[in-house]
Amino acid sequence: MTAQNPYRADFPALLREIDGQRISYLDNAATTLKPRPVIDAVTEYYETNGANIHRGKHRLSEEASDAYEAARVVLARHIGAATNEVVWARNTSEALNLVASGLDLPDDPYIVGCFDAHHSQLLPWRRIGRLDLARVDEHGRLDRAHFRKLLEGRPQVVALNHCSNVTGVLHPVAELVAEIRAACDAVIVLDAAQSLPHQRIDVHELGVDFMAFSMHKMLGPTGVGCLFGRSEQLAKLRPLAVGGGMVDWVDLDGSVERRIPFRFEAGTPPIASIIGCAAAVRYLEATDGPDRHRHADELSAALVGGALTRPELRLIGPPDVVDRIPIATLRLADGVPAGEIARLLSDSHGFMVRSGHMCAQPLVTALAGGETLRVSAYLYNEVAEIEGFYQALDELLSCMAPMAGTGARR
Repeated sequence: MTAQNPYRADFPALLREIDGQRISYLDNAATTLKPRPVIDAVTEYYETNGANIHRGKHRLSEEASDAYEAARVVLARHIGAATNEVVWARNTSEALNLVASGLDLPDDPYIVGCFDAHHSQLLPWRRIGRLDLARVDEHGRLDRAHFRKLLEGRPQVVALNHCSNVTGVLHPVAELVAEIRAACDAVIVLDAAQSLPHQRIDVHELGVDFMAFSMHKMLGPTGVGCLFGRSEQLAKLRPLAVGGGMVDWVDLDGSVERRIPFRFEAGTPPIASIIGCAAAVRYLEATDGPDRHRHADELSAALVGGALTRPELRLIGPPDVVDRIPIATLRLADGVPAGEIARLLSDSHGFMVRSGHMCAQPLVTALAGGETLRVSAYLYNEVAEIEGFYQALDELLSCMAPMAGTGARR
């Protein structure tokens, strides 16, 4: 796949040039580019329909409703869920907030989380209860002994992070779920926003109660997230928002909510984008095979190897490609501003990478001590792009050497 990537031609954004230079998109942990079938599905809805869903009996409304619900079926099948266990949301953050605010928990509940969690899997739980975070080691892998110790406190909720958007580490969720079930009667909530774009997940085999993710990280349109919830858990969950579309009956004395999952989807949704999500899932399923996963390992090896061979860089994460996705987060030398390097990589070399704390500031502060540069690859990227990125970074860092002072942080 590396020599002649068969997917690049499907992504129109990769044809764009900046100042005569073809772009290289390496910010996939933030959001992925969109293939032509997804763009076409969104455009077709606006060109041929455009009606609202679940609100009319006319032909266009019924066609739009059918396409919208067909997308739910496609996604449910993709994750091994029943159709009524899939709730559409705006993003992972909203899906996790729906669970945190909707569970029937005691006052000041005890919650166990993971230190490498994204802010979206940290802040909602901190708001509603006492949150303890399981430690990670110097490479970002979970401290299993500390995790088990926290479970002895019999938490009401365990908020798991499947994959870090900083280190790329994939945690052994199935093993963690088994340990949780043996230790306590907690509700298990999984953030799969970084992992699901890279691997299939069967939610019932995994055994979690809830799982949240975002379609924009897996080739789909922005503005669409998803919450899986076991039907018996969803039935007990309070809606985050109320209004049109989530009720069967309203009178002056009260209202009757619709059945799950519709009671959680108040208001007009992003219809075109959700239809586009079905196209994204079909595209991912068509590419799912040994070649794609082998290519991901090659990308990971190039990212890790490029960092480890440069003494002016410090890799934040494990120095191997075992149980990880293609992400390399880099700590630059003292005095070299990561944000400025990211801008120069973009404007002078065409490489789109991310800088900052990656919405996981406690982890980045602990492991890196400051802002970082993140490079994340996906199925349409090539090893040659990663090699080119490191060459461009070498050039920029050599120009900034006088600013770097004593060298990279160790």
